Amino acid sequence: MVVASGANGPLGGPSYARAVRLSSGPAGSSRTILATFQGAADPGFPIYRSDDDGRTWTKVGNVPNAGTASGLYLQPYLYELPRAFGGLPKGALLFACNDFGNFTSTNIRLYASTDSGVTWQFLSTVAQGGPPDTTNGATPVWEPFLLLHENKLICYYSDQRDPNYGQKLAHQTSTDLRTWGPVVDDATGGAYADRPGMTTVAQLKGDLWIMTYEFGAPDDPVNPDQNNYTYHVHYRIAKDPESFRFSEDTPLVDQNGVAPNAAPVVSWSAYGGSNGTIVVTDNDNQDFFINRDLGDPGSWTRLSSPMPAGYSRFTMPLEGPGEPQNRGLIFVITGAQYGKPGDVEAGIVSLAG
Repeated sequence: MVVASGANGPLGGPSYARAVRLSSGPAGSSRTILATFQGAADPGFPIYRSDDDGRTWTKVGNVPNAGTASGLYLQPYLYELPRAFGGLPKGALLFACNDFGNFTSTNIRLYASTDSGVTWQFLSTVAQGGPPDTTNGATPVWEPFLLLHENKLICYYSDQRDPNYGQKLAHQTSTDLRTWGPVVDDATGGAYADRPGMTTVAQLKGDLWIMTYEFGAPDDPVNPDQNNYTYHVHYRIAKDPESFRFSEDTPLVDQNGVAPNAAPVVSWSAYGGSNGTIVVTDNDNQDFFINRDLGDPGSWTRLSSPMPAGYSRFTMPLEGPGEPQNRGLIFVITGAQYGKPGDVEAGIVSLAG
């Protein structure tokens, strides 16, 4: 199903699609899905709504609110609060993004909605960096990801501000959605030129968490040239989503020796055995990479997908209490691959293959 069509922007066609399935609604019925993406015709990010499992879509809002945005915004993330937090009720929506403004800085902004995405209120700036520039030595921030854990909202992001690293992964936390604690490292490279980026996190069975990211590394470490990097997918497993820095950095390689590349997104489904199924998607492959052994490095296999590959393609398991009809089903929304034309498309894939 096509969610939206868009003209090519600075990074190609519309991409970096994100979605959230609202928790309200009777069990066993279709629940509302909201979706967004970068690269729309208007400034900011459109909010699209579907009440029939993604078959049809209607634009219902914009972040920031229509008529208030200017400049370039990238890297959206949609999140529903699973409980009341920071003065907002359970079910309120949070939205993080990167506001480039007039290209003199990068700014990770946080917004909230209490009317299912129709209108949005600006809450705070999580982090501010220098102008958008991926050159090592520049100082921007990129790619926010949100998670409410215990009594803190965690905002993960990629950070070029540390002079010791070309780029690192970091997070900050907030208890009130307006003020933010110190920068905490999550992953750094072994050499200055390494560029880990694009954090996503999912909870596995029990108290385990997984963080996936692209690990940018020069093809020639002796003479690093940022035009010749690979961005293979790496991951870490931890018992605390704020403690990934203490976990082993593990390259993701399937049983045939294939390494997914760039813009990974991870999710976890309870389907697939006692350990459930980890689902990882990357920019370069239409197939998904799955693991049914809690991230054991030797247990990655591939699952054929009818959904096209895309830059930061997003996956969302649909099963939940009282929804046996959705067991093993994954909602997928994707735009174009990096630098290529394309539409924003949504569909449902079965982990049964």
